[in-house]
Amino acid sequence: MQLAVHTLGCKLNQSETSAIGSQFRESGFDVVELREGGDVVFINSCTVTETADQECRKLVRRALRKNPRAFVIVAGCYAQLQPEEVASIEGVDLVLGTSEKHRAMELAGDFQKRDTPFIAVGDIATATTIGVGHTDSGDDRTRAFLKVQDGCDYTCSFCTIPLARGPSRSLPVEDVVRQARNLVWKGFREIVLTGVNVGDYGTKRDSSFHALLQALHTVEGLDRLKISSIEPNLLTDEIIALAATSDRLMPHFHIPLQSGSDTTLRQMRRRYKSALYRDRVETILQALPSAAIGVDVITGFPGESEAHFLETVHFLEDLPIAYLHVFTYSERANTPATDMAAPVPREERTRRTHVLRELSVKKRAAFHAAQAGETRNVLVEKVLPEGRLTGLTDHYVRVVFDGEPSLQGAIVPVVLGEGSGERVEGWIASDQGCMLGA
Repeated sequence: MQLAVHTLGCKLNQSETSAIGSQFRESGFDVVELREGGDVVFINSCTVTETADQECRKLVRRALRKNPRAFVIVAGCYAQLQPEEVASIEGVDLVLGTSEKHRAMELAGDFQKRDTPFIAVGDIATATTIGVGHTDSGDDRTRAFLKVQDGCDYTCSFCTIPLARGPSRSLPVEDVVRQARNLVWKGFREIVLTGVNVGDYGTKRDSSFHALLQALHTVEGLDRLKISSIEPNLLTDEIIALAATSDRLMPHFHIPLQSGSDTTLRQMRRRYKSALYRDRVETILQALPSAAIGVDVITGFPGESEAHFLETVHFLEDLPIAYLHVFTYSERANTPATDMAAPVPREERTRRTHVLRELSVKKRAAFHAAQAGETRNVLVEKVLPEGRLTGLTDHYVRVVFDGEPSLQGAIVPVVLGEGSGERVEGWIASDQGCMLGA
């Protein structure tokens, strides 16, 4: 049988989907992408925006067009918050909440379509474990995602994640280290640490994220270690200093900002002001001058005036960052922001999103131009259909270059050339070898 999978939303969702795919694979399933069709369909849903909800419904219809008899499972945040709504989507057979998604095989039974969908959604507020653990990014055996934390204790006024994911909780350090060693033994060159709020790791275990990073430096054979995303108020000087001296912690930081206006940040109930965010960026670049810094921003939050928006634009224009991820504000049920005064018209939200995405294009181009001529280590992920190689540098620039297919999975020194969009042309440094690994 074939399992067709699709993930909506964050890297944590991607990590969990891949881990669940591994469970099915170990039971004899072939795991394919949704566009290929499947006997069983697993959609890991997101509910950060209204668009994510709509996309989930479209994916179910698309899957059933490929195979009308497919057994359809919808799991994750949308299913956790709106289980009856998900169950009402024609063709859905099984609805699984955040804690139940890793029990998909058990709860699916004989994978026969049902007249009435089965709903398994528990009380996430009482969750004490983090469910699915480590996973891989596919068959190339280059990058693994390791889930170390789940849930969030923050109360941002726009966010449904605490409702969908529950309270913050973490794996013990020794469990993370053991799983990391197992992943290295399987041949992975890089581990990406994922969670809803990874910087909050260990706070209820008398530990810290910095302590976890230090412990992972004892894992022999781990070439690259990456933080998926971290809140600016939790990105400590200790973590930055460790990255500056580390032989494996990558010089790439994705740091949510959401707004460059302190007024809007206060309305969002964020736990910092713009000055702290600027300080974190400057501290990183003092320690790691070529580091890449990515930023999350929300446009059109209730009460965000044109002046507040321009504060964000000017703040980001002056900030030496590499790229932006821009999200248009979307009203979400059971969040304080939904009832706030002065909502921004949807067309104006869209315009502001376009402005910041254009700025992101310029920031990325400037970052690529500044790196031109440098030699960076690239983890070769795959061979493209045209025969060229592609992979990511240590600071997470996508590079395409010529090379032998046998280099897949190797870490290769590559000279960076001109950038085009989100990728850069490059060529293998002729005077250096590559780290082929065991």
